[in-house]
Amino acid sequence: MRAWWVDVPRSARAHPGPLVFGERPDPVPGPGEVLVRVLVCGVCRTDLHLAEGDLAPRRHGVIPGHEAVGRVEALGPGSERFVVGDRVGIAWLRGTCGECRFCASGRENLCEAPRFTGWDDDGGYAELAVVREDFAYRIPEEFGDRDAAPLLCSGIIGYRALKRAQLPDGGRLGIYGFGGSAHITAQLAVHRGAAVYVMTRSPKARELALELGAAWAGGAADEPPEKLDSAILFAPVGTLVLPALAALDRGGTLAVAGIHLSDIPALNYHEHLFQERQLRSVTANTRVDGEEFFRLAEEIPIRTTTVPYAFEDAGRALADLAEDRITGAAVLELTPAAGA
Repeated sequence: MRAWWVDVPRSARAHPGPLVFGERPDPVPGPGEVLVRVLVCGVCRTDLHLAEGDLAPRRHGVIPGHEAVGRVEALGPGSERFVVGDRVGIAWLRGTCGECRFCASGRENLCEAPRFTGWDDDGGYAELAVVREDFAYRIPEEFGDRDAAPLLCSGIIGYRALKRAQLPDGGRLGIYGFGGSAHITAQLAVHRGAAVYVMTRSPKARELALELGAAWAGGAADEPPEKLDSAILFAPVGTLVLPALAALDRGGTLAVAGIHLSDIPALNYHEHLFQERQLRSVTANTRVDGEEFFRLAEEIPIRTTTVPYAFEDAGRALADLAEDRITGAAVLELTPAAGA
């Protein structure tokens, strides 16, 4: 199969970049797994962190990509949840131990021995991928392949972040950074009757935010026109934690949604945390989060804004993401090779 993998982590802007394109052996589904022919795969900022070394690679040559949509091509021994031809999604969380105290208490996102797609195991920047059937998602018919891809991480993690931010119904939500995940999360919040205030350095992203129902959009560190009940930081920029906390009303909560964040400057207790403001992180998601999100996404329905790239242009997609040249979410579109 054709695939992209991470060789030596380096800047996505470098020439050559961190990804290598070539042929890899076709994967074989093991017990309880399914083999998926990938149709599209979203390009997530986590892929960029992995390729550039912000996330330490867990093995050399891993194939990134954890927003893969495809068709089941073969079943591993004992697999019975899907049939050949079903359309499924492969997401970031691809396995947990099921036995530790976190798994036993419904907090599998904090599992002590998790596995992640495109980090521990090969992901969707390839023509074929395998996934445990109990960690795959059925894709609602409401969404086309390209529109569905960002839902598998950007959407699910945004939903988890919104829960962690404890946004009250009809409350005021601040969103810092407005990329793939944020543009989905904003729609979830607007659906709940929230007033959404977006802070981002991209003029095009500010335009998109207003189109999607935001009440206001300003610069990355601008002060919103009202105090916030909740806020979510999607940009991997630690310096934004301070203005986000300062913008919270009494009792407000800031959730940091990224897996990687640059260093946070020193906080001033009275300005940033006093009056019971809270600072919380977001770690992966549970499968319950994913299933809840897909039901809600279909109900609203969520509108994803995507920028398509040919499969052969994965390196350029990562570079464009690094340069903030993408409004919405980038998606790789795979075309089967001749004879496939």
